[in-house]
Amino acid sequence: MIVWINGAFGAGKTTTARELIDLIPNSTMFDPEVIGGALAQLLPPKHLAEVGDHQDLPIWRRLVIDTAAAMLAELGGTLVVPMTLLRQEYRDEMFGALAARRIGVHHFVLAPAESVLRVRAADRELPSDPVDGAPRGRRWSADHIEPYRAALASWLSADAHLVDTSALSARAAAGRIAEAVGNGEVPACDIVQTPEPTSETLASGVLLFDERDRILLVDPTYKAGWEFPGGVVEPGEAPARAGIREVAEETGLHLADVPRLLVVDWEAPAPPGYGGLRLLYDGGRLDSGEASRLMLPGPELRDCRFVTESEAADLLPPVRYERLRWALRARERGAAMYLERGIPVP
Repeated sequence: MIVWINGAFGAGKTTTARELIDLIPNSTMFDPEVIGGALAQLLPPKHLAEVGDHQDLPIWRRLVIDTAAAMLAELGGTLVVPMTLLRQEYRDEMFGALAARRIGVHHFVLAPAESVLRVRAADRELPSDPVDGAPRGRRWSADHIEPYRAALASWLSADAHLVDTSALSARAAAGRIAEAVGNGEVPACDIVQTPEPTSETLASGVLLFDERDRILLVDPTYKAGWEFPGGVVEPGEAPARAGIREVAEETGLHLADVPRLLVVDWEAPAPPGYGGLRLLYDGGRLDSGEASRLMLPGPELRDCRFVTESEAADLLPPVRYERLRWALRARERGAAMYLERGIPVP
C-alpha cells in the first residue's frame, strides 16, 4: 500500500514522512521530486519551459505511478510518498492508475493553520527547481498557499484525512498517521480497481438524454475528465449488454431495452494506452422521475450532469467530443456511423 502525505508547500511532508517510516514496519520513502530532477536532465529545455510545474508533464505523472509500483514490487510493504497534489484531475489519474494495479492509497493532508504556513514559507530554505534547475525563492512557497486553500475548500478535505499539525511535531504527526492507518480509521481511497488493459479493448458507452434532450455526462473518480456512462466490455459479453450493465452499476438506472448503436469509433494506440474500438449507443430519453433517481455519488462516479452539445465540448477531450458529435448526427439520421479517431470514414 501507499501512504500519500499531501499538503501545502512548507507543511512538513518530507520531515513527517521520514519519521513515519520509523513507525510503520517494512516501509520506504519515495519522494517524487526525484522524478522532476531526472526529467530536467532528460527532456529538452524548450519542452520543460512550456509548463509551469513538472506535475503538468504527463510523463512526470506516469513515471511517478510506474516508479511507485516498481518499488512496491521490489520491496513490498508500505511506500510513504510526501507530495503536494492539488489538482483533482491529477489525483484521479494517479490514484486511479495505482488502484488499477491493486495498490491502495491512504491519503493524508498535513493541514496547519495558514498563519503557520506563511511563517514557515518565510523561513524556508528551498532547493533548486527540479524542472529548470533555478533556485526557488521563498516567495515561490508562499505563492502556492492560495491554490492549496482552493483545493482544500473544493475537494481535498473530502478526499483525504486532515491532520492539523499547527501544534504538532513531525514525530507526533507521523504517530497519528501511523495509528490511523494501523487501526483502519483511514482506509484506502474508495476507487474502483479497473484493471489496466494489456491490449486493445472494446468499450461501450451509452448516451442518456433528459426531457430537454441534454446528454448525461459523468465524472469518474478513477480517471481524469468527464465521460459517458459505460465501460470496457468483459470477455464473452455482448457489447450492448455491457453498456446496460455499466449504466446500472454507475447510475443505478436499469435500461429496459437494448440500446441502439450510433457509432463505432476506432481509437488509435497512444502509449501507454492501447486503443481499440469504442461504441456509443442511444439509451433513450429519461423522464424527470428517472433522472432524479440517478445513484450518485458512489465509488465509481463523483458527479454527473446533463449538458448541451456545446457544453459537452468544454468538458470532453477532443476525440471523445467528436465521437459524441457524430453520434448525435447518427441519432438524427437514424443510421449508425463508422469513425476512425473520431472522424467519419466513407
